[in-house]
Amino acid sequence: MKTTPMMILVLGIVSATFLVIIALYVLLYLRRLSSRDGSERKKDVERSEQERKEEEEEEGDEMVAMKEDLMIFHGGEDLTICDILDAPGEVIGKSNYGTLYKALLQRSNKVRLLRFLRPVCITTRGEDFDEMIQFLGRLRHPNLVPLLGFYTGPRGEKLLVHPFYRNGNLSQFIRDGNGECYKWSNICKISYGIAKGLEHLHTGLDKPIIHGNLKSKNILLDRSYQPYISDSSLHLLLNPTAGQEILESSAAQGYKAPELIKMKHASEETDIYSLGVIFLELLSGKEPINEHPTPDEDFYLPNFMRNAVLAHRTCDLYHPAILLRNSRDDHNKNSSVSEESILKFFQLAMACCSPSPSVRPNIKLVLRKLEEIIH
Repeated sequence: MKTTPMMILVLGIVSATFLVIIALYVLLYLRRLSSRDGSERKKDVERSEQERKEEEEEEGDEMVAMKEDLMIFHGGEDLTICDILDAPGEVIGKSNYGTLYKALLQRSNKVRLLRFLRPVCITTRGEDFDEMIQFLGRLRHPNLVPLLGFYTGPRGEKLLVHPFYRNGNLSQFIRDGNGECYKWSNICKISYGIAKGLEHLHTGLDKPIIHGNLKSKNILLDRSYQPYISDSSLHLLLNPTAGQEILESSAAQGYKAPELIKMKHASEETDIYSLGVIFLELLSGKEPINEHPTPDEDFYLPNFMRNAVLAHRTCDLYHPAILLRNSRDDHNKNSSVSEESILKFFQLAMACCSPSPSVRPNIKLVLRKLEEIIH
């Protein structure tokens, strides 16, 4: 049988039509399947969205239902939530992690320090956080600023309550230059008190407590210039980001040990370095950082002092008013001072500021050296 061109054409058209029908059928099937899957996915999304909203509402309800709480420690028995929240306050310090207020509590008519911590900067919540607060509340020493109370607000805000000290901080005391900061008796009292407070943190507890942010602004003074270390272990309440910001601030102010890169690596040795910088401040009246050094001066105070020793510039090692002021007070045995005692104090401060952590004295040795110098 011959295959005519006409038959070939007909067969081609039929085959093409058949293929088109098959393709349409497959397309319709896939579209319907896709539509069904899309509908199911939409339902899943809507269901997930609804569940998320319900969870958020539950969390919101929990947040709204969160009760205010005030943990009271020794010395803070007169504190009440209303007293704390209604107290007129004056901002005396700010940082990335919180704000420090000087507040007058109306009911007791007492001035207190209130430290507000931003919730976003806090490291732990629940039992771990409460245990840390309880520990800090029990921490007591004649040269440590005590925690009197700890307030938790309905939105997670935190307030630490401390005593207020009339003579401000050590940095202000040194910079004011009113003459009291050049008294050898005050220098010895302040140095020894700071060292005693740090000794308690490093050796007086079950395990060493690292301060982590020791600087002259964190040393508060009472009317008789007795020192109190503030912000002890505050970094333990903060998350790593906030802790690192504390470290960066310490570096910018000249108190950070050269080997310290991350706050979690702060140690007894890095605290001793910061203590040495404070000793040099007391002795010289200089800032830890010289923002406008001359070509012959160094940016950092410990390096400036090393260069002064190498160049035999004894006059740069301590403020001349220390000898001048105390020579007028020779009748007072407690105020007497010799250049030999001043230079021994300087040597101790420089040992604390050694670039090598292993060479720095521990706090027990620092105290022993101070006692030898003072007595």
